[in-house]
Amino acid sequence: MPLLEQVLEHNPDTVKIVLKNMPLNFHKLAKPAALAALAAGNQGKYWEFHDALFETPKLSSKAINDIATTLGLDFKKFQKDMASPQVRQKLAADLRDAKEAGVTGTPTIFINGVKLKSRSLPAIQKIIDQELAKKTN
Repeated sequence: MPLLEQVLEHNPDTVKIVLKNMPLNFHKLAKPAALAALAAGNQGKYWEFHDALFETPKLSSKAINDIATTLGLDFKKFQKDMASPQVRQKLAADLRDAKEAGVTGTPTIFINGVKLKSRSLPAIQKIIDQELAKKTN
């Protein structure tokens, strides 16, 4: 089970995950993949698309289109949304947020603005518990 799913399982009422896209420039398909996931989100399939991207052994334009087809997306809308100003602006906003937060690589995890140094369930749970304790004091 992926780490963040475990975090949600242990904290179903107190944790909300917000993902920001940060396609790295050196990966030529990172930006198209991010745009594709955002376009899939317009059809309610962001997470399914995201997960399928990470399960794909070799990312390619064909693989991105195949995922859209497999998920049953309206392919014409998907292609239109990938190129739309709204989806491109969303990605640009994610990139601005990453820059402002000092993110230099992926994945980077923050909990209430605290950048994690250790990505283990016990380390994450410790910070969650500390943040929750602040709210009750």
